[in-house]
Amino acid sequence: MANSADVLNHLLGHPPTSPHPITYNYLVPNLKGLQNLIRAADEVKPATLEPSLSQTPDDPKAPPTPPSSPKVQEKAEPAPITSTQDPNSMPSSSSTTTPTTEISIITAATEAFSLANTNCTIAESLSRSAAIIALAKTRAIPVRGYVSVALGCPYEGPDVAPHKVAEITATLLEMGVDEVSVADTTGMGTAPRTRELLKTLEAAGIANQDLALHFHDTYGQALVNTVVGLEHGIRTFDSSVGGLGGCPFSKGATGNVATEDLVYCLHGLGATTGIDVEEMAEIGAWISTELDRPNDSRAGKAILARLRG
Repeated sequence: MANSADVLNHLLGHPPTSPHPITYNYLVPNLKGLQNLIRAADEVKPATLEPSLSQTPDDPKAPPTPPSSPKVQEKAEPAPITSTQDPNSMPSSSSTTTPTTEISIITAATEAFSLANTNCTIAESLSRSAAIIALAKTRAIPVRGYVSVALGCPYEGPDVAPHKVAEITATLLEMGVDEVSVADTTGMGTAPRTRELLKTLEAAGIANQDLALHFHDTYGQALVNTVVGLEHGIRTFDSSVGGLGGCPFSKGATGNVATEDLVYCLHGLGATTGIDVEEMAEIGAWISTELDRPNDSRAGKAILARLRG
């Protein structure tokens, strides 16, 4: 398996062609990590050869070829859950088809998880983040912040203080991050506590457009909490195809809500995502096979069963 540097260099040097926008998000643990990313970007020039010439099936280091990207849907009915800008639309990437790069930084809503996950206190993690954000801004690299264990901590329990999450979120935004993803890393979140957290964030003066929500589906509550977020006005939600992911510091934690499940839910509510859920289900099945792991998307498996008869 290729290491992170190999993957980074391949993506920078051989950006895949796609009819749809692609943004590569790199998790940056410290300032050195961002410096290494910038150095690699400066050193590696995108390949000018056609993909079929620059990468051959016989190349043992070449990543497997996934199914084609899901098609953008051209027609959609009005959505009952709306935003003030476009009543039918969920946000997507930028309009350009040239791959873009952004970085992510992570902090936590509890001291115990911060120490376990990043080996530093919350205050120390924010201090480290400030230096990363400052450097990223000099290179016009968008920065996404994460506040993990916002709705439950494996060490301190489910009752994480909403005001602490709001305080950290506000600090990250003041430092200059472009968006903060508030994360239910353990999947402990429930609808009432999600609603309370969102009200606390709003009371702290944090705008919905500056937020994303990140729900793991460990306890089967991710879609319920997503609907709570939609009703509150949030329009950006993290997901993972096939339900990939987890958390090594939270025993039993599953991955993010499956993209296929999230899209199926949103379409059922009348929202426009621009995603062909059937093709997304094919991708979920493909990557699960490639990684030799179960496909955790219930909607994806059901869609494929119907399609394949």
